[in-house]
Amino acid sequence: MNQIHPSRGATHLECSLTGERIESERLVGLSPAGKPLLARYDLASLRATFTREVVANRRADLWRYSEVLPVRDPAARIALGEGWTPLLDAPRVATRLGVRRVWIKEEGQNPTGSFKARGLCVAVSRALELGARELALPSAGNAGSAAAAYGASAGLPVHVVVPSDTPAPILEEIRALGADLQLLDGLITDCARVVRRGVEEHGWFDLSTLKEPYRIEGKKTMGYELVEQLNGRLPDAIVYPTGGGTGLIGMWKAFDEMEALDWIGPERPKMFTVQASGCAPIVRAWETGRTDAGMWEGAQTYASGLRVPSAVGDFLMLRVLRASRGGAVAVSDGAMAEWVGHLGADTGVFAAPEGGAAAAAVPLLLGRGMISADDEVVLFNTGSGLKYVGMVPLD
Repeated sequence: MNQIHPSRGATHLECSLTGERIESERLVGLSPAGKPLLARYDLASLRATFTREVVANRRADLWRYSEVLPVRDPAARIALGEGWTPLLDAPRVATRLGVRRVWIKEEGQNPTGSFKARGLCVAVSRALELGARELALPSAGNAGSAAAAYGASAGLPVHVVVPSDTPAPILEEIRALGADLQLLDGLITDCARVVRRGVEEHGWFDLSTLKEPYRIEGKKTMGYELVEQLNGRLPDAIVYPTGGGTGLIGMWKAFDEMEALDWIGPERPKMFTVQASGCAPIVRAWETGRTDAGMWEGAQTYASGLRVPSAVGDFLMLRVLRASRGGAVAVSDGAMAEWVGHLGADTGVFAAPEGGAAAAAVPLLLGRGMISADDEVVLFNTGSGLKYVGMVPLD
């Protein structure tokens, strides 16, 4: 393990704020400026060999994109079947919403039942390769179970701190996967303080959202898959339920990489964030023209993945929304729950509340003229509704 293969993996890391280059072959968290680090690759040298035609014949998981993932040693690539989730044509949802075409990116079919498997797969694989011995993260729920699963597969101890009102199925999953689980009365931001103490006192490696460079690399594979599954094109709009925002930022990064690789041209979809009305810091910042989001006080929603009152990548999310000519909207818990039912009846997909939020956002976006009835829209269902059984909408 920890072998160096110069022809594979990132060439360096780059501060997302200052552009400062950081050496990639050591365990690292945030940049010296305290901002997320982004992995960079020698895309020019990959252009001739890393093509859509070549990738089309590869294994049906996220490791099909290994040239633009950071893990150098194939032995360190943990695999539980993550990625290559279905992109489902949903004509009855399109009719119900009043847009030309709707696709559902069904992330609930990932290992551990959510899109968090993508990011933690790559982050844990890279941490293993670079010599981490114990892993930790605060979580609103699904990231904790994903970290537990990949840590178990890697043989690394994992410490997970979650709010005490995290959905019971997720807590049982984390326990069953062997992680050290701590419940805390509070929010994910409070859990983060407990993890930070463990990092300082016990040397745990922190896998928090965007506080290490590689969860975003796993999440960006959603963008690569969209292009493959849509035969080389992009939709008009992507509606994405957003807590920490790693997937939103990751897909935008993927689109830039794919343009450099000649997979796509300069076209981009409009990117839309949807948050809960009880926790909407990115929506507030977008509406007021701010470049950072600050803290949302009194955060509450039954969609635990959206109950993130402060995000280290807030400025990156806002940058994507504005660069794409997209935007941000908030929906109530009641609207999420209603659309979970509509999606189930129209598609056979039992969506998480966050997936319901993505659908519930479309009428608002149409009403505000942010998307049109002629648009082709991709909605992300980020997890299985089974993870939320017994949870009650808060409004």
